[in-house]
Amino acid sequence: MPSLVTALAPAFTAPAVMPDDSIEEAFSLTSLRGSYVLILFYPLDFSFVGSSEIIAFDRALDELHARETEVVGISVDSPLTHLAFRRTPRSDGGIGSIGFPLVSDLSKSISRDYGVLVNETVALPGLFLLGRDGIVRHCVVSDPPVGRSVDEALRMVDALRFHEERGEVCPANWRRGRPGMTPTHEGVVDYLSRFASER
Repeated sequence: MPSLVTALAPAFTAPAVMPDDSIEEAFSLTSLRGSYVLILFYPLDFSFVGSSEIIAFDRALDELHARETEVVGISVDSPLTHLAFRRTPRSDGGIGSIGFPLVSDLSKSISRDYGVLVNETVALPGLFLLGRDGIVRHCVVSDPPVGRSVDEALRMVDALRFHEERGEVCPANWRRGRPGMTPTHEGVVDYLSRFASER
C-alpha cells in the first residue's frame, strides 16, 4: 500500500473509550482538526509491548498537550475490552486510567485504511503524526516486538511545528533549540559548513 504521508488522513467515526471511562459511540477523527494528532495503533489490549507504549505516551501527555498535540489509541478490540484494559491496574497487566481515547476498530476498517492491518487479524504498531490540517506528516510502522520511542515522537512534533512556524527545514538529529536549515543551496552550504563536523 502506498504511504499516507502528505495525504489527508483517512477519516473515521467509531466507538471510543474516553479518559473519563465513558464510551463515545461516534468518536470522530475530524473532531480533533486544528490540533496536531498522534494516532497510536497497537495489536491488542493486554499485549506486551503495546501496554508499555500506551503508558509511556500517557506519561508524556502534558508535554504533548503543551505542543497542542492530541493522542488517540486504536486496536481491533471492543469498547468493553478497552474499558477492562483501563480498569485493570498496571500492577496486574492493565494500563490503568489514561488520559487519551482508545478507539475500537472491531471492523478492522481503520487499520486497513491506514495500511497497518496484518493477515486480516490485528494492527501492526503504527504511529501517524497529523498536522493541524489533518494531513499525515510522518509515520512509522514497527514489528510488534519492537517498542516505539516517545522521545522520537516528541521530536517529530517539535520538528513539524518548527518548520510550520519558521519555514526552515530540520536536518538529521535536529532537536528543539537547535538551528534549522534554510531550504536553498546557500542554506545547505551555510548549515553544513557550521555543523557537519559535529558528532
